[in-house]
Amino acid sequence: MNFIAFNPIYQERVWGGTGIGSKLGRILPPGKSIGESWEVVDRSEAQSRIAAGRWEGMTFQEVLRAHGEEIMGPRYKVGEPFPILVKWLDCAQRLSLQVHPPEKMARLLGGQAKTEMWYIHEAEESAALYVGLKSGVSRVKFEEALRCERLETVIHRIAVNGGDSMFVPSGRVHAVDAGNLILEIQQNSDTTYRVHDWGRIGLDGKPRTLYLEESLKCINFSDYEPLPLRSSEGFQILAESLEFRVTKYDACEAEEQFNFQSFEQPRLLHIVRGGLKDLESGATLQIGDSILLPYSSSFTFQTLKDTRILITDQFC
Repeated sequence: MNFIAFNPIYQERVWGGTGIGSKLGRILPPGKSIGESWEVVDRSEAQSRIAAGRWEGMTFQEVLRAHGEEIMGPRYKVGEPFPILVKWLDCAQRLSLQVHPPEKMARLLGGQAKTEMWYIHEAEESAALYVGLKSGVSRVKFEEALRCERLETVIHRIAVNGGDSMFVPSGRVHAVDAGNLILEIQQNSDTTYRVHDWGRIGLDGKPRTLYLEESLKCINFSDYEPLPLRSSEGFQILAESLEFRVTKYDACEAEEQFNFQSFEQPRLLHIVRGGLKDLESGATLQIGDSILLPYSSSFTFQTLKDTRILITDQFC
């Protein structure tokens, strides 16, 4: 079985731009501000379609229903959605201040828990992240700042550079500042509670909906000043949680080989620098590509010059 590649699903966002096209070599829908490219998704409202091979054109769920154990392993139950959602985010403007619900609160509110991590692919000189609270900010101080529209005074802001990463567990209040191009790896959830939107008007010409009551129930008010993992060359574990693990590998020279054994676990492979050649099929992967390596197959890839890959695993 070959690796599984998917066609991206482009999402217009009021804060989006054209960076996914210009920086990842994509052709985007004309005249739209594309904020998100859903690279791997298995949801009722959004289904990745297979890009090539014997399953070309089929939806991800159709393939999982027919070949779930081959792809996911013997513990896979037919009908289970794929547990990970992969996106590219082009943050031409600042995103809303928001929070995702922890598991227990998600059940109470009728949503889905969502833990995620961000790999900062490119960041403009002034780019930053808003993550967690400033030290000493209580719920009372937060609510006061919310009423007075002074949230920037209580949210922890930190500058980032390309190659940095940030783990965002559910319950962590956050926003992405303008000037970031990000690969986001997350639980398969689309539940977001928007706290504040900086007075922005949505694509429909109306203010976007806020979810203040839900947000205040979900925010972790003891989450102070988390730090990103700074970029370095070589091997790094970027995120490790109950939901998934993301690991970074750098190849110093061209024609290094990466080997993945069969019957261990399914894996997602993301190219964020350089490229890879699959030695079995001869297919070449380039920056921006995300593919699924099925459980039942082994793979050998050869790197191009100056290659960096991320591997998402331990999600089953």
